[in-house]
Amino acid sequence: MRDDQVPTPTAEPTGAGPVDADPAEADPAARDPRARRPGTRIPASRAAAGGALATAGLLLASLNLRPAITSLGSLLEEVRVGLGLSGTVAGLLTSLPALCFAAFGLAAPRMARRWGPAVVVASGTALITAGLVLRPLADSTAPFLLASAVTLAGIALSNIMMPVVVKRYFPERVGSMTGLYSMGLSAGTALAAGLTVPVAEAFGGNWRAGLWVWAVPALAAALLWPAIARADRAGRIGRTGGEGRPGAGTGRDGGTARDGGTDAAPAAAPLRITRSRTAWGLAAFMGLQSTAAYVTMGWLPQIFRDAGTSAATAGLLLACVMTVSVPMAFVLPALAARSSSQGRFAVVLGLCGLSGYAGLWTAPAAAPWLWALLLGLSNSAFPLALTMIGMRARSSAGVVRLSAFAQSTGYLISFPGPILIGALYQRTGGWDLPIALMAALMVPQIGAGLLAGRNRHVEDEALPRGGA
Repeated sequence: MRDDQVPTPTAEPTGAGPVDADPAEADPAARDPRARRPGTRIPASRAAAGGALATAGLLLASLNLRPAITSLGSLLEEVRVGLGLSGTVAGLLTSLPALCFAAFGLAAPRMARRWGPAVVVASGTALITAGLVLRPLADSTAPFLLASAVTLAGIALSNIMMPVVVKRYFPERVGSMTGLYSMGLSAGTALAAGLTVPVAEAFGGNWRAGLWVWAVPALAAALLWPAIARADRAGRIGRTGGEGRPGAGTGRDGGTARDGGTDAAPAAAPLRITRSRTAWGLAAFMGLQSTAAYVTMGWLPQIFRDAGTSAATAGLLLACVMTVSVPMAFVLPALAARSSSQGRFAVVLGLCGLSGYAGLWTAPAAAPWLWALLLGLSNSAFPLALTMIGMRARSSAGVVRLSAFAQSTGYLISFPGPILIGALYQRTGGWDLPIALMAALMVPQIGAGLLAGRNRHVEDEALPRGGA
């Protein structure tokens, strides 16, 4: 074992939960002679300024992780008509997030090892801004898809790095700062869903203006994060949780000594994660709930509009779905963590989804706010999945492997769903069959949640015979 793999009380944490690297590789600042040496106290004024800068960057980045998706969902019909898109291609647009998150998210850990997480987020926000600026300029399908992919690549990079940034800069306030990040993500989603159509109408029904406006907050984030990266490299942002104390030691898997990141013996035996039924259950649960989420963000406004609801109200209904997830993101993980089995929560959320789809299928205009509320509760399966990922592995290394497998596999599973929904809508001319399919997918989602929610650990299933 090398010296840099031995956790010491004075070593700085990399904060790289999913980044499997030693500190010198994961943090370019560690190789910079200008950077603060491990264990050195940062003056209170500098720590406060650095903490405020990192907090502002975290909030701005999280606000920009979903508007590109929900703004398009609110104006999908106008975009489809304006560019002459078929229903299948429109469905491809709603599936692109899952594909890009799976593909580009895999590059984020390697980039962080080379340049550090702040540089990766700076690159991500720059790509988001570039895509949002270019997308409304497109006059045909191919450029629009390309610009959308650029934006989604930036979202994928930033999305993967947000938990790393929280643990790196706020190691003693992970819970509260994760809550801030989750709130910002949900707020950005809801704002884009509720304001995109009014903005487009204010510009004479110009859908390009409705999409363009979201480049403004993205530009603010893109301008701020290079400053954060420079401050990080120069050691001006303290990794002390705002308390002026050096961070805890770093384990060989990138976790900290404080959170059990010193998985010496168990981490030596590699997990064969594909052998674990629990891991496959989590991947299926993640994929099916992602399918429902992307169909909701991409197609729900159109479902309500086809039922006679105005475009503005349809956007507000989508905003309602997204807003419900804000308090649920705080409440549900705490409740699930106190229970030995999380399957019951998966069942309740699945039944909410079934009820919401039943309402959309039978009478979408009768009680649209109720259907939106039920679907919002059902979409809270995402924080439940993240909670189960943390509970289904004993070690930090196991959590990293399980998270990477469940999320990447889950996004690949979710990719065909929105495309199929768009194709069915185009072929049948209505929503009965697409909604029935979404309701049917709730059944295996509940089953996968029951499998993933059992009180098991992937190490018991995925370690090779004779492994520790």
